[in-house]
Amino acid sequence: MSEKIIPIFYACDDSFVKYTIVSLHSMIKNASKGRKYRVHILHTAISDEMREHLAALRNDSFEITFVDVTENLEAIAEKLPIRDYYSKTTYYRLFIAERFPEYQKAIYIDSDTVVQGDISELYDTDIKDAYVGACHEQAMVQVDEYGTYAEKVVGVSRYNFFNAGMILINCELFRIRFVLDKFIQYLHTYNFVVTQDEDYLNLICKDHVFWFDQRWNTEIFGDIPYPIEEAKILHYIMTSKPWHYADCRHGDIFWKYARETSVFDKIESVLNSYTDEERARDAKSCDDLLRLAVKETHREDNYLNRVNKLNRARDRVEILNKIEEYERLGKFDVDVEEDPPSKTLMPEDIDYLKRNVLDKLKTKVAFRVARSFVNNLVDEKKLIIKEIKGIENFKALESGAVITCNHFNAFDSFAIQMAYEAAEQNDRTFYRVIREGNYTSFPGFYGFLMRHCNTLPLSSNQKTLRKFIAATDQLLKEGNFVLVYPEQSMWWNYRKPKPLKEGAYQFAVKNDVPVLPCFITMKDSDIIGEDGFFVQEYTIHIGKPIYPDPTLKRRERIAKMMEENSEIWKNIYEEEYQIPLSYSTETA
Repeated sequence: MSEKIIPIFYACDDSFVKYTIVSLHSMIKNASKGRKYRVHILHTAISDEMREHLAALRNDSFEITFVDVTENLEAIAEKLPIRDYYSKTTYYRLFIAERFPEYQKAIYIDSDTVVQGDISELYDTDIKDAYVGACHEQAMVQVDEYGTYAEKVVGVSRYNFFNAGMILINCELFRIRFVLDKFIQYLHTYNFVVTQDEDYLNLICKDHVFWFDQRWNTEIFGDIPYPIEEAKILHYIMTSKPWHYADCRHGDIFWKYARETSVFDKIESVLNSYTDEERARDAKSCDDLLRLAVKETHREDNYLNRVNKLNRARDRVEILNKIEEYERLGKFDVDVEEDPPSKTLMPEDIDYLKRNVLDKLKTKVAFRVARSFVNNLVDEKKLIIKEIKGIENFKALESGAVITCNHFNAFDSFAIQMAYEAAEQNDRTFYRVIREGNYTSFPGFYGFLMRHCNTLPLSSNQKTLRKFIAATDQLLKEGNFVLVYPEQSMWWNYRKPKPLKEGAYQFAVKNDVPVLPCFITMKDSDIIGEDGFFVQEYTIHIGKPIYPDPTLKRRERIAKMMEENSEIWKNIYEEEYQIPLSYSTETA
């Protein structure tokens, strides 16, 4: 019964409830009339007079109830960081999932909003396994100081930081993932003082956000890249309040709805009585907030620095710092982790095609051992394959192919191996190109796998390299698959696609086979690994095959295939992460 009702939550106190009334009135006016809505007003104290104003908005479609969250708040009140125009009401949204176990999902919306769209459309969106559906926080995107704060203090990309003033909460997952408990735990660990509970929510929900079109939370802040009439929800964030400033951008839309409510006179009185001193305080508040973000960024004991020092393996932190440096310097083809000293692979040391009986037996044993090893990784949640997208592109291949993939982990080839198995291309064999040192210098168990799991090691010896090229050509012509990492380097957990090298595409053009572009995206799981970082959940994206264009010259064919591969990876990256692909590389 409850899921037939659309649950909507506001949080306010007696001084702010008049703006809730305007927001709710606009919502009611533009909502689909064929639906049922239950509006919960979360509060600690609202006067009888204001309750009556709110209750007058009830109709056959909209039910309005009042929920006192005093007890919930008192349990953590002393720990809550409060600053300037914020009040404790901003934390009420965190109690929704626990207080209302009958709801699987619910909308939370701030009171400083106007709803021009049909709120049922938002609610009906399937946000899948995301913790919340939300829109990007424009302050982080458009102001460098805030963006740097998000990345250097909270540990969330400026492009993946959401505004919590309008969220579709996956209540079921909030309960399963103990979001409220995590919030209280973080309260005892660190006080975020810039966007406060929004910081906590972004930290907890990192990588588990469904991104709505920005029109569902159009912040009256900075650039708005579409006509304001297209905004589904207007959000008068920070000090941009129409009831404080007669010249507030798009304030006319707010006043249009305010005039239709019973509290118009009260709101107009606020505007008329707002003093220059209060406006000066607002300006100072905005300046102070920016300075606070910069100060937090440079604090040696800020949250992210503290986590890196206390919980995370030092070598992993150093690698991340090295990746940041190499990206800035444009050294994309250089490994960030030093390989152990290795000996040169000589021609007589390897039979790439492994045609003799003993080599075939070793390969069979190696694959059985590797399968058991991978199964253990999966069972122990050290390797998490969340989804394989585009498997039909793999299944449709009727010839051999060069498989390209981004390289970020020593075991990422196992993920592509699993995609190969899911594609049921059992009549053709899957090979992978590896580094020379991985073949010649890895001891014990890993060395055995490196030498016998259909690996094709590169070599610094020219004669061996020619042998490698001849074997790879033959395998492709026989209809097999060869995995090549065209980025050349491995950067641990690096999510961006790096510039590509020609080798993979030379093989494809030379042997007239397609390139199958694969790109693996990552999300933080809820599991902390032995290194102190979250174990990553992988989604394997398999793009449509890229075929050599026979009308072009050889060099042009190679260049075109590289360009198409890069574009496919870029599109996957930007669509999956909702981040424009850009690099910090310094240019002269």
